[in-house]
Amino acid sequence: MDEAGQMVDATGVMPRPVAVIDVDGVVADVRHRLGFLRQRPGDWDAFFAAATADPPLPQGVDLVLGLAAEHDVVWLTGRPERSRADTEQWLVAQGLPVGTLRMRPDEDRRSARVFKRAELRRLARTRRVAVVVDDDPAVVTLLQDDGWPVLHADWLPYENTLRNAQEVEGRT
Repeated sequence: MDEAGQMVDATGVMPRPVAVIDVDGVVADVRHRLGFLRQRPGDWDAFFAAATADPPLPQGVDLVLGLAAEHDVVWLTGRPERSRADTEQWLVAQGLPVGTLRMRPDEDRRSARVFKRAELRRLARTRRVAVVVDDDPAVVTLLQDDGWPVLHADWLPYENTLRNAQEVEGRT
C-alpha cells in the first residue's frame, strides 16, 4: 500500500483491477453432465471428468473477453483442485485467459457461498476486486449483501441439481 492507502505492487505501480469469474454456469455449460448428480449417490468423478466436454456459453465468454481488456481475470470456481489441469486446458481451448485459477481444496465441503466469500476476502487483501460474476443465486445474494460488486450470470437456467451440489453437498 502507498501512503494514500492504495494497493501497489513491489515497483510502486497500481495493478489492474480484478474481475473474479466463476466457471460452471458462467462460461461452461454443465447441463450435459448434471445427470451424474441426479442419481444417488452422485457420481462426482464422472461429473468432473465430463467437464472437458462442456460447451462454452457465448454470453459468458464474450463478457470475460471484454473484462480481460481492462482487468486481470481471476477464476473462482467450486471445482475441486484435482480438476485443475482439465479446467486450465478447457479455458485455453475456448480462447479464454487462464489468469489465476482459485479452486476448492479437494476435501473442502463448505457451501459455494461460504467458500467463495472466504476466497474473495483473501484476494481483496492484495487486489482491488472490480466485479464478481457468478451464476449461483445464493452466492450472488451473499456477496451482494457483503457489498461486493456482483454481476449475476443468469443466461443459463439454474437447476436444483446444481444448487444441491453447490450449496448442500459443497462439491462444486
